[in-house]
Amino acid sequence: MHLAYPAVLAALLFSTGLYGVLARRNAILMLMSVELMLNAVNLNLVAFDVWLREELHTGQALALFTIAVAAAEIGIGLAIVLLVYRSRGSSDVDRLRDLREDGPGPPTTPGQGRAGAAATTDSGRQKA
Repeated sequence: MHLAYPAVLAALLFSTGLYGVLARRNAILMLMSVELMLNAVNLNLVAFDVWLREELHTGQALALFTIAVAAAEIGIGLAIVLLVYRSRGSSDVDRLRDLREDGPGPPTTPGQGRAGAAATTDSGRQKA
């Protein structure tokens, strides 16, 4: 088999994952796109390992390491997304800016909170 076939497939998978990360606003879909990009890298590692006929099979060992890192990343990322979804009611990435704490800056009047921020309930959701 030619090296071009898995390389082109990996490039297509990686570009699809990159588009998913840049275009999507849902955190779960972004995590899935990152996994797609990591799988494209694994495909390249194994394809080049087979093409080079290396005795130590370094590409396959790196692919296994990448799979382990990806599993840890998806576990932690999914836990964070579920925590955000429980507290905010949405997994929209654009709304995650509301999670940051106010740092040093101009003082606000008591009871006002952040300047321009909408009134929220105790769970963090905006009041109707």
